[in-house]
Amino acid sequence: MNPIPTEPSAVYAPPPTGYSPPVVPKSTAIFQQIRAAVGQVFVGQEEVLSQVLAALLAGGHVLLEGKPGLGKTHLVLALAHTFGGSFRRIQFTPDLMPSDVCGHTLFDMQSGTFRVRRGPVFANLLLADEINRAPAKTQSALLEVMQEAQVTIDGESHTLAPPFMTFATQNPIEQEGTYPLPEAQLDRFLLKVLIDYPDALNETWVVKAVSSRASGGGLSTSSVQQVCGPEDIIAAQEEAAAVQAVEQVVDYAVNIVRATRQHSAISLGAGTRGAISLVRTAKAYALLEGRMYITPADVKRAVLPVLRHRVQLAPEIAISGQGVDDMLLSLLKTVEAPRV
Repeated sequence: MNPIPTEPSAVYAPPPTGYSPPVVPKSTAIFQQIRAAVGQVFVGQEEVLSQVLAALLAGGHVLLEGKPGLGKTHLVLALAHTFGGSFRRIQFTPDLMPSDVCGHTLFDMQSGTFRVRRGPVFANLLLADEINRAPAKTQSALLEVMQEAQVTIDGESHTLAPPFMTFATQNPIEQEGTYPLPEAQLDRFLLKVLIDYPDALNETWVVKAVSSRASGGGLSTSSVQQVCGPEDIIAAQEEAAAVQAVEQVVDYAVNIVRATRQHSAISLGAGTRGAISLVRTAKAYALLEGRMYITPADVKRAVLPVLRHRVQLAPEIAISGQGVDDMLLSLLKTVEAPRV
């Protein structure tokens, strides 16, 4: 009778000469700490937080859309605390003027000279609350600053200190008296992030935590600890830009964008900036996971937040109730991913 074979016992083998274990990029470690710090006060929105951190790494701006009371301001303020950045908030209203956003010059009676009074855009993180409530002229002033990273006041240019990132919010349930952003201006935002209600467990936890202190002072962003400085964010953005993108994966991103222009259910497809944004966001996702190269999976993950505000559904599709996200997911299945 043959004995039953047994698996050989593991034998320790020393690593080969010159071997060194993989090193997690410094930026990955820093952003893991940022995620943990923000996650203490922004609960139950893991994918939203991932998208926001990816946008910060990619150096882009974010359009936040969600119903009131879901923590949009809380998120941005907590993020500013993590790297000691300055935070300013603008409540957009129909009477808001471009000078209220960018700044203006004042005559100083004592010195007899004009001095510049800088507007709230001079910050690291700017929250433009309900941007669609301001008229087009004011919206354009902010979007120009977002694009150029500088402000011109009475002919004099003022460069914004990096890192600079704008979070613009829109209220999807109240459109009366608003000025919707034109498609060309929407394209200036790297990502459109949708914030939905948290699940029941997380929502219960938040309610208990917030109501545990007087005046609802629980989960205060003042408790968020600083884990790095603005210079570390700038270095991380440079490291994200250096993440490798092989030609096949770049072609995949381009093919997805080109497919949006040829799909019968889409009346307005994404432009070249959409493909650029896909690759930039994919690089940020890769670095967040500790990789210095992107994969087709990173591009797929970026498709919805990058393209949902860059395409328009055909009228007959929109009337049927089918959403942009559903259409993009359907389109994604028609584009073959490379094997890399």
